[in-house]
Amino acid sequence: MKRLIINADDLGADEARNAGIFEAIREGMVTSISLLANGPAFKDAIRGISSLGEKKVSIGIHLNLSQGMPLVSGLRRLTGRDGHFLGKARAHEVLSGPRDSDLEREIQQELDVQIRVLKESGLPISHLDGHQHVHVFPAAVRAAVSLARRNRIPWMRAPEEPDPNPDEAEVGIHLLREGRNFSALGKAARPLLSGAGIRMTDNFRGLYLKDRVSLSSLVESLQTLPEGLTELMVHPGRVFPPSPSNPFSQFSTVYREKELEALLDKDFRKALAEKGVDLVPFPEPGR
Repeated sequence: MKRLIINADDLGADEARNAGIFEAIREGMVTSISLLANGPAFKDAIRGISSLGEKKVSIGIHLNLSQGMPLVSGLRRLTGRDGHFLGKARAHEVLSGPRDSDLEREIQQELDVQIRVLKESGLPISHLDGHQHVHVFPAAVRAAVSLARRNRIPWMRAPEEPDPNPDEAEVGIHLLREGRNFSALGKAARPLLSGAGIRMTDNFRGLYLKDRVSLSSLVESLQTLPEGLTELMVHPGRVFPPSPSNPFSQFSTVYREKELEALLDKDFRKALAEKGVDLVPFPEPGR
């Protein structure tokens, strides 16, 4: 049996991104979402979820240590002089360093508040993952696991993915290196998650589809989709006008709309049916 969770990351980044994700949910082509608790459009996202009615979608926390403003004030190791997170490259560098109790204390504080903010909305949290996969970096993974257990979050993302087909010329060397790094971190995290009783999907896909999701790439991914439960990470949305006050707007590009159009294409839905792939949210505990 092949079951596929299509999870849209970055809900709460901006209202245009939210609008595109909710469009895909209503069409049944996104079955799971991950929210940025510090996203500028977090409240808009909560209102959007409330408007879904009986539409079944799993809701997760998209832990963030790399962009925007933290929810905890006075952080020294995770932020720059402007009080913002350090940005993707610098944050990954810091989170990859040796064990550091002061840094880990700040991480624990910030992630705890991010989860608390989502819980206070009254929404059930089914899964945990990270913006730019920060949750599996060495300095953060123990805090993420501890918080998942404490808050009874049953699922956590392990972004481990095989190398892409060597014939895929569009996968450039930078994306290949980045994907391999994330995949190695995901693989290293799996024993820790398993030992803590946290569930992971059998398979993960999406690292090598960054900014290159199209109908053809989605259909091709189905050709090699393994048996079991797979999470497909996507980033659909509508285009948000660039805004210096919104650190997430740099990612709300035309690629977001291309992903949305590909997910909503009737031929992708047809390919899912032909391959016998069932779209599902994250299963509830016990299932």
